[in-house]
Amino acid sequence: MLKLNSLALCALVLLPMAAVPQTPISSIAQTETAPEQNAQVAAIEQVMKQYHEAVVTHDGTALAGLFLPDANIWLNVLTDSTYDRAKAKTPSAQKVRVGNYRDFAKIVSTTTKSLDPEHSNVVIHTDGTIAAVYFDFVFKTNGIANNTGSETWQLVKTVDGWRIAAICYSSNPPVQQ
Repeated sequence: MLKLNSLALCALVLLPMAAVPQTPISSIAQTETAPEQNAQVAAIEQVMKQYHEAVVTHDGTALAGLFLPDANIWLNVLTDSTYDRAKAKTPSAQKVRVGNYRDFAKIVSTTTKSLDPEHSNVVIHTDGTIAAVYFDFVFKTNGIANNTGSETWQLVKTVDGWRIAAICYSSNPPVQQ
């Protein structure tokens, strides 16, 4: 009787598989046409413009309308240097602070200060159903940068259009003098 060692047996089993041409699995993003992809990116950019406009005009209701109603993920992550400064002042300071869009909408609605979130280096990835947006930001209050960092949004396309499901951002405010 013929005896095969385990390596030879594996080669015999895998050899027929190697002969079959491999077909890559397509994603929805790969099957969308360029005009469809461009339309989705433009719609997401419109959400970003509406967000900016709502913050600048202190319209907390419009701001809240850009989010999924049950969305509660709002993470503010202090950079290492900011966290070190915060710990020096307050030993119980947290590096990751959890909030929500409702609290931010309330601040936007009630503050008398001028607010201006500037976004740059925006990168949008979408398959037409979900999206991730990554960008750098400078958040100005009364014309002065009071926070900088990077930010990411997770969005979903609902029957009513794109809605923000989550926001996570790094926080690097200037050193107080």
